[in-house]
Amino acid sequence: MELNLETVTTPPRPAATVVLLRDAPAGLEVFLMKRHGLSDVLGGAYVFPGGKVDAADAELDMATHLDQPLALLHAGLNEPEIDQRTAGAVYVAALREAFEESGVLFADGQPPSGLADRAAALLREGLGFNAVLAQLALRLQTLGIVPWSRWITPVTPSVTNKRFDTRFFVAAVPGGQVASHDNFETTESVWLSPRHALQQYWDRQIELAPPQIMSLAHLSRHAGVASVLAAARARLPPVIQPEPFDHEGQRVICYPGDARHSVREQALPGPTRLAYRNKRFEPENGFEALFG
Repeated sequence: MELNLETVTTPPRPAATVVLLRDAPAGLEVFLMKRHGLSDVLGGAYVFPGGKVDAADAELDMATHLDQPLALLHAGLNEPEIDQRTAGAVYVAALREAFEESGVLFADGQPPSGLADRAAALLREGLGFNAVLAQLALRLQTLGIVPWSRWITPVTPSVTNKRFDTRFFVAAVPGGQVASHDNFETTESVWLSPRHALQQYWDRQIELAPPQIMSLAHLSRHAGVASVLAAARARLPPVIQPEPFDHEGQRVICYPGDARHSVREQALPGPTRLAYRNKRFEPENGFEALFG
């Protein structure tokens, strides 16, 4: 992954990501997808399902197609500066992107069997997500995803020249559903324990961007899905605005709680900064510092 030094002054685009989780015999696993190498955002890197909030996401009949009132969704995001419908659109985007990119559908309807397959077929026929929900009388399960963190790309990004305001959600894959890449925006997918994913990154088998590195380091503290969801529900999602700076010829990204960051309270467990060296982002004290 190449370092980007270009300053970007455009406002960040609203986006949403769902970190899909499952319990495996050896413990917690997370679903990662490899973005197409020609993608203009993190091409070739392994990411969680997600993408930009579209205008249509706010146009959904939310009273009919969401399982929680907008007031509760708004409160859960901890973003008083946005209105309730905008908050609902963030949830819709998260659920839509999870379905479009991984095939996992957080929705209920009648009859319950085969809903994801029927919805996917309608998407392939050219129907928009909102139209699919209406035709199949589906209600999105916002209760299935829990706000976890909010990442805002700095004006001096280090990986991509596009800025995003991304809400991260955590969720267990619903029973009977199988997550997979779409062979369009993503070309490979894998379930890995958080530590194993980071080990593969360290061994240069996969590429990860800093938000994924820090998120996986955070998830590595949990033994299973229930622990992650309980922790997410126990507090409001923190806002993480990385602050890059250059030190001795290296780009360094610091996070809340770091001595160089404007926010003194630490928002995430693990290291408070990553340095770009050896053509990758590393904590100052080596691989094990991700888990200390």
